[in-house]
Amino acid sequence: MDMAAGIVSALAEQGDAGAQLSLAKLYRQGEGVAKDLSAAVRWCRMAADQGLAKAQHNLGVTYDEGDGVKQDHVEAAKWFHLAADQGFAPSQHNLGDMYLRGLGVAEDPGRALEFFHLAADQGLVRSQFCLGSMYNEGRGVNRDCARAAELYRAAAEQGDPLAQLNIGIMYREGRGVIQNEDEAQTWFELAKLHDDE
Repeated sequence: MDMAAGIVSALAEQGDAGAQLSLAKLYRQGEGVAKDLSAAVRWCRMAADQGLAKAQHNLGVTYDEGDGVKQDHVEAAKWFHLAADQGFAPSQHNLGDMYLRGLGVAEDPGRALEFFHLAADQGLVRSQFCLGSMYNEGRGVNRDCARAAELYRAAAEQGDPLAQLNIGIMYREGRGVIQNEDEAQTWFELAKLHDDE
């Protein structure tokens, strides 16, 4: 264990939730300590049990992906709920996705919509895009192409290439916006820049 990891470890042993989460990350990545996924999960759980939203989210991701633990979507949803209840946007987004697909929770597009709204209102691009898609398709909500275009545009302005493509299509077709081929082309070109990277 290197000196920095030793300091973090000492703080974690004293019960500091932030240090416990940092130590979990060090074990997960093998930085300053030997890589050890079970130790990473153990330290992350300690921080999560103290109510640290980011740790609860990370533990949810761990169970969702089955990384160092047996994959368990129900357990993932539990941890995402705890973090989402504290307003942690990435967990709100992940719950939206889980409710949309019925992973670890009963499929419920209405609940998905609620969680995507919470995260999108905090500026989370992925949620803005997903919410735009739900409004565009009328999934869990009445179809509203104007609202879909607003959400796609919000995500597109933050650089999301799929949102740029979708808002371009909406301008080309005049769906939810006034048809404008020049505006469509601008968004298509921005989306294409991501293909060239």
